[in-house]
Amino acid sequence: MPASTSDPLLEIADDLYALPLADFTPARDALVKEHKADKDLAAAVKGLRKASLAAWVVNLLVRRDPDQVDQVLAVGTALRDAQENLDATQLREFTKQRRQLTASVTTSARRMAREEGVKTTQSVADQVEATLTAAMLEPDAARAVRSGLLVTSLAATGLGDLDLSEAVALPEALGFSAKARPVPGPDPTQRAQLHVVPDPDADAKARAAADERLADARGVLGEAEKEHRSARRAVEKLRARTLQLQAEIDELRSRIAAVEAEVEEVDEELGEAEAVQEEAVEAVDEAQAAVDAARAARDRL
Repeated sequence: MPASTSDPLLEIADDLYALPLADFTPARDALVKEHKADKDLAAAVKGLRKASLAAWVVNLLVRRDPDQVDQVLAVGTALRDAQENLDATQLREFTKQRRQLTASVTTSARRMAREEGVKTTQSVADQVEATLTAAMLEPDAARAVRSGLLVTSLAATGLGDLDLSEAVALPEALGFSAKARPVPGPDPTQRAQLHVVPDPDADAKARAAADERLADARGVLGEAEKEHRSARRAVEKLRARTLQLQAEIDELRSRIAAVEAEVEEVDEELGEAEAVQEEAVEAVDEAQAAVDAARAARDRL
């Protein structure tokens, strides 16, 4: 989809939502003053909302690596088209692949955010991944993501019930594509100069960069270990609950066996009691017959 537009508000929004998150509000306020001669435009610019951190990370991903985002959206389209003809096994496999893809792209988005000096928590990462998942499940969510004008993260069930009224900066965002803004590469002339005049602080800078990468890696490791501990506790809790339920099942089975044995005993006693009852009925019938005969004999006298 083309990123260009003749709508000045969309052009302004595209530039604003490409900025670092901390620069959004002052830049927006400056633009309001700049366009004060056009009251309607100034009011519309003033109404642009600051994106949440998760939405900003997704917007950053869309501008830094639009090809990767387009790949995610294309896979989502293919899955939606094929879903009606898939059996349960295929659906499970595609769902697994979808989760792997969104997790991988989320990792890329977090790395881009770190390069911008922004560290994201696991909660924010979960919101980013949920937004990418929504874009794969819902066509409108895909258009919202591709606009690069998200102000909140998205979450969808795939049932077509996603409300995007508050998710994008402008209603016109759906159908708009954010302008690609890759990280500028180094100046070739500058590279030549660096070869001619070595940087005396190169080693120190390399060590500082390595220290920063190490710190980032330790941070990621810490989060991964935290998630692992949480997952392990959940597994242990569920295992304990499983053992408890299994014990209850065994106890119930034992109780059922005892009740079944008691039922058999009662059935036997019932059979005996019914036999005694039948004999008693016969005795009553015989006694009644004797009474009737005696009464008849007396009446004849």
